[in-house]
Amino acid sequence: QVQLVESGGGLVQAGGSLRLSCEVSGRTFSSYAMGWFRQAPGKEREFVAAISWSGGRTYSADSVKGRFTISRDNAKNTDYLQMNSLKPEDTAIYYCAVRRGVTIAWRAYEYDYWGLGTQVTVSS
Repeated sequence: QVQLVESGGGLVQAGGSLRLSCEVSGRTFSSYAMGWFRQAPGKEREFVAAISWSGGRTYSADSVKGRFTISRDNAKNTDYLQMNSLKPEDTAIYYCAVRRGVTIAWRAYEYDYWGLGTQVTVSS
């Protein structure tokens, strides 16, 4: 089984920054891509960013481009989501996910394992 644990969420003022981490443990795949999704109250879960196994390719939602950066450290089985210039509309529960293979994906159903999420709240 694969476990994902997110951390780094919290309360921040608009314009501030947070860095989320996602540590993967257990019987992981030999290679896996990672992604971040978020879900605000009353809304569907939406894609935020994804990164390939090598880290050489990333993809972000238009709503966060230029503000959020995804990265990973395979030696630590961890990926990161650096969030800058946060806005109140970024408030949501942020979920980390992994999928078998080397290529990125942006659809939730393409991911195999999920974390329990971490709350991010941006005050105006």
